[in-house]
Amino acid sequence: MEKQWYVVNTYSGHESKVKQNLEMRTESMGFQDNIFRIIIPETKEVDYKDGVKKEKTKKMFPGYILVEMIMSDEAWYIVRNTPGVTGFIGSSGKGAKPTPLLPQEIDRILANMGMSRLDTDVELNKGDKVSVIDGPFKGMEGTIDNVDKENNRLNVLIDLFGQETPVEVELFQVSKL
Repeated sequence: MEKQWYVVNTYSGHESKVKQNLEMRTESMGFQDNIFRIIIPETKEVDYKDGVKKEKTKKMFPGYILVEMIMSDEAWYIVRNTPGVTGFIGSSGKGAKPTPLLPQEIDRILANMGMSRLDTDVELNKGDKVSVIDGPFKGMEGTIDNVDKENNRLNVLIDLFGQETPVEVELFQVSKL
C-alpha cells in the first residue's frame, strides 16, 4: 500500500475548519503514518482597484480538500467521519473505497500552488535516483545533485551521450525510483 492523493468533499466555506479538524483527529488517533498532508487548493490573485495592488487568495475548488493518505478501512473511517466532510470524490458510496487522483492530475494542481507531490524534506535527498516524467528529458533517469526547496527545483545528473550532464527540472517533472 502506498500513499496517494484523494479528493474529499466538504461543506462549502468550511474547508479550513475541516482541514483543522482532520489534522487534530489524525494526531489524536495516532494515524500520522496513514494520513500525511491535507491541502486546500488555493491560488493567489493580484487585483488592482483604484490604482492599489491587492493580493487575495482564491480557492481553486470551493468545497473540496486534498488528502494524501494510505487508504485503509481505519484511515477511510477517520476522514469520512470528520465533522464537515460529506464524502470522497470517486466513490460509489455504500462504504466503497474512492479512486485516487492520477499522478498527472495532482501534479498539475500542486504545481499551480508552487508545490510538489514529493515531500522535499523527507523524500528527496542528494544521491537519490529519479526518473524524469515530463519535459524535454522525459524518460531519462538520473541522480539528484542538488535540491532547491524554495523554488521547487532539482539539479539532476543524467547520462547524455555517454557523459554525466547536470539538468535543472521542476519537482513535478520527476518521480522517485
